[in-house]
Amino acid sequence: MEDICIYSGEAVAGRIVFGHGLPGVGQALAHCTGSGKTLPVYLVYDTGVSGFVPVLETVLSGTAGVKLCGKYGMPVSEDSKTMSSVLGLAGWLLGCGADRNALVLAVGGGITTDMAGFAASIYKRGVRFAYVPTTLLAQVDAAIGGKTGVNFESYKNMLGIIRQPEFTYLCPEVLETLPERDFMSGAAELVKSFLIEDGGWYGKSVAFLSDYRHAADKKAFLNTCRGTLLELIRAAAAVKASIVSVDQFETGERRKLNLGHTFAHAIEKNARMRGDDITHGEAVSIGIVMAAELSARLGLASQDFVSSLNADFKAAGLPSECPYPVEELAEAMSRDKKSEDGIIHFVLLSAPGAVMIHDMPASAASAMLDPDNLS
Repeated sequence: MEDICIYSGEAVAGRIVFGHGLPGVGQALAHCTGSGKTLPVYLVYDTGVSGFVPVLETVLSGTAGVKLCGKYGMPVSEDSKTMSSVLGLAGWLLGCGADRNALVLAVGGGITTDMAGFAASIYKRGVRFAYVPTTLLAQVDAAIGGKTGVNFESYKNMLGIIRQPEFTYLCPEVLETLPERDFMSGAAELVKSFLIEDGGWYGKSVAFLSDYRHAADKKAFLNTCRGTLLELIRAAAAVKASIVSVDQFETGERRKLNLGHTFAHAIEKNARMRGDDITHGEAVSIGIVMAAELSARLGLASQDFVSSLNADFKAAGLPSECPYPVEELAEAMSRDKKSEDGIIHFVLLSAPGAVMIHDMPASAASAMLDPDNLS
C-alpha cells in the first residue's frame, strides 16, 4: 500500500505511511536518517499504551542508523493537555541533551501527538517529530494535517502551531485492543471525513460500524475485518491529506474539516465545566447532527436528509442528541479559536459529499436551533 503525501506547493511536507504491525515503524524511521549519520530518537508515549513500548524498543534497536536516546511516558487526558505538560516534555528533552538533530517519536492518541508535536515544534525552535497513532480518532484525524497544541482556560486547542510531522504511521493492528467507547469516538471522525468527501465511503463506513456495534467479540471482529478497516482508514486519511495540501493553514478549504467541531468544542467545554464525561468523538457526532439541523433551518438541506442522517448515526452507534440547552453553547462558540470578529465559519451540509461554509454569529445559530423557536 503506497504512502499518502501532504504537499506544501509542489514539495512534500509530510507522509502518511501504511503498514502491518509496529515493526514497520523501523522502515519509516530509516527514511529519516541522513547518509552516514545516526538518527537520535526520543520516544514519547501515553502510559496507557505502554504495552507497545517494548516492541518499539526492539524495532528501534534493530534499525540501522537509528539510536533510541530516551523514553518519556506521560499519563494523558484532556485535563493534562496543557502548556505545563508541554514544558515538562521540553524540559525532559533538554535534560537528555537532545540537539537539533533529534526526532521525537510520539506514540498514543491525539492528545499525545498534539502535545509531543507542539513540544518538538518549539524546542530549540523546532526539531523533527513523527507519530504512531494508537487510536482510530488519531489515525483518521488528529495525527494528520500538522495541527498541534494544548487547551487553555477550558477552551479546546487554543494554543498551538501548524507543523507537519516527518511521517504518521498507520496500522490497524494497534486498534484491536482499543476499548469500544474509544473506538467509537474515532468512528465519528471517520464518518465526518466521508460526509465531507463521499466517494461511496460514507455508506460503507456506516455499514462497517453497524456490524462492529452488533459484534459480540469486538476484538475478533476487528481482527477478521482488518483489511476493510485499513481501507476505511486510508480513504479517510486521503480526504484529509488532499484538503490540507490545498490549504495547510486553514484560510479556506481546510475549514471544511471542522464539520461538527464548532458545536463539539462548545459541548466539550460545557462538559468540562460540569464534570460530565463526554469524549471528543461523541461531541463531534452530536455536532455534525446539529450542523445538519442548522442547514435545514437555513433552507440549505431538507428535513428528510436530517432524518436520514439521524437514522444512519443510530445504526452506527453514534450519539446525536445534545445534552445541553443550545443557548448554553453560544458563548463558548463565540470564543472558539476559529471565531473572527464575532463571526463563525459554520460548516454545513446538505448530503454526503456536499458541505459548504456559512458565516454567521454564534448567537444567530443558537437562536435558530432553539426548540422554542422551531415551528
